[in-house]
Amino acid sequence: MPLVGGISTGSAFAAQPEHRGGPQHHGGADLGPNVLVFDPSMGDAAIQARLDAVFATQQSNQFGTERYALAFKPGTYHVDVNVGFYTHVLGLGDSPDDVVINGHVTVDAQWLDGNGTQNFWRAAENLSIAPPDGLERWAVAQAGPMRRVHVKGDMTLWPSPPGNQWSSGGFLADSVVDGQVESGSQQQWLSRNDTFGSWTGSNWNMVFVGTQGAPAQSFPTPPFTTVDRTPTVREKPFLTVDRHGAYHVFVPALRGDSTGTTWAHGPARGHSIPLSDFHVATPGESAADLNRALAGGRHLLFTPGVYPLSAPLKVDRPGTVVLGLGLATLRATHGNSLVEVADVGGATVAGVLLEAASAHSPLLLRVGHGRSRVRHAADPTALFDVYARIGGALSGGAGVSVQVDSNDVICDNLWLWRADHGLDGSVGWSVNPADTGFLVNGDHVTAYALAVEHYQKYEVVWNGNHGRTYFFQNEHPYDVPTQSAWVHGGTNGYAAYKVGDAVTDHHAWGLGSYCFFDLEANIYTDRAYEVPDTPGVVFTDLMTVCLNDAAGGGILHCINSSGDPVENGFGTYNMKRYANGVATV
Repeated sequence: MPLVGGISTGSAFAAQPEHRGGPQHHGGADLGPNVLVFDPSMGDAAIQARLDAVFATQQSNQFGTERYALAFKPGTYHVDVNVGFYTHVLGLGDSPDDVVINGHVTVDAQWLDGNGTQNFWRAAENLSIAPPDGLERWAVAQAGPMRRVHVKGDMTLWPSPPGNQWSSGGFLADSVVDGQVESGSQQQWLSRNDTFGSWTGSNWNMVFVGTQGAPAQSFPTPPFTTVDRTPTVREKPFLTVDRHGAYHVFVPALRGDSTGTTWAHGPARGHSIPLSDFHVATPGESAADLNRALAGGRHLLFTPGVYPLSAPLKVDRPGTVVLGLGLATLRATHGNSLVEVADVGGATVAGVLLEAASAHSPLLLRVGHGRSRVRHAADPTALFDVYARIGGALSGGAGVSVQVDSNDVICDNLWLWRADHGLDGSVGWSVNPADTGFLVNGDHVTAYALAVEHYQKYEVVWNGNHGRTYFFQNEHPYDVPTQSAWVHGGTNGYAAYKVGDAVTDHHAWGLGSYCFFDLEANIYTDRAYEVPDTPGVVFTDLMTVCLNDAAGGGILHCINSSGDPVENGFGTYNMKRYANGVATV
């Protein structure tokens, strides 16, 4: 994440909320003690007390192990929901308007003196928010998505006073904001398949895809990149409860050439899977336990918690749903991968944080196994809100975080992070080594909201043809010790986004790559983007930013050998933007 005002390590947290009566049983399902399910009959005061207790624990708990899902049954509530780390707020209705919060669902940044650039790992989805003062605040950084939400008023994307400092890297999908969205100090943002009354504000990189009410294309002044229609996408599956108390997971249908939300004109298209068809996982289960369930034809629902795994989960059946609640965290403890999806159609991996917890895992998540000629265009596998973390909470290393070998895969909101800060002993050039965040070998792969940060070699390598990226956010590694430690051949550093030399067709829109070399070692990278010189490879609206003051270094070229440098001595926000329309070599 772009850093403003120094690095802070958050580890303190308040006392645990009290859980009376052990695990919660809902319609025959044991969702564990950290899924708090509310219904209006409980009373607003009692619900507010539980919400406040969770927030007291999670407000600054950046690298803790506590995880929570706050689930609201259909009805109306007069409460305020402050959303801290590892907190997942969800409505359980068929439509967002089935759950009405007459109050706020807020992410703010007063725990860090008004600096929202570390407001990671939280989410809200499938509810309606009616703030009494007409203003919803969602001041997030990476891994803070809002999905399938109806904001009955205005929405602001930056922290409140005192402070009003930066926020950094949000994602809004399948949502309606009746009033105006104000970006404020939000640095970069992707809105996909939304509907706005209006939008005001810009900073570095604001991208709109299939969004009604989006501002017109105007990059670089202001830096709006607007793509009228979303070519192909399906929305993230979500948990519902029916009037009999039975739980289901709804899987939205694939859409092509779309604008606006799935629910604007009635119920969304898709299919519902009863929770009885899922294995409801709880922390402490082994990879063998979970794989037995998958091999037996079950889907997986991870309840909130941390899951140490010594072997990968094998998703071999088409249409399998692997869904996490409360930022469920899978840890690779024995140099293993964590999730391996076969070359099948229609699978889903959603709402999980993948973490390296041993010295070296070759990869953490893979879709497919080697190049394939099989197409899945009619029923693609999809990754939603999938995050990787190398370092930060504990030391560990991984070669590749996410590798996509299958064709037609959709990636919707990925943040792949080699940690630049964290608990003591968890971060350092040789402490949390990681080569590449995102490696694509498959064809016709589409990424919406791809954030990849601080990896030590090429951060994105895209070898497949017909790839598409809508919004890319990147930072080079902060902690390069010397230039000689970060060279290959005669090249300084590594490009953030490399398109393979054999690729003949690749398009990307709205890309930002930033550097902040924090050891004052005068580190340079030769280019931010490296692509083959061919007409079919088109990068539209891209930029570089140097956040260093003197003696830090910089980025010498934007794309290949084109574009002026951004480098030390120019201050925090010197940036270069390239090309209204197309920037190619």
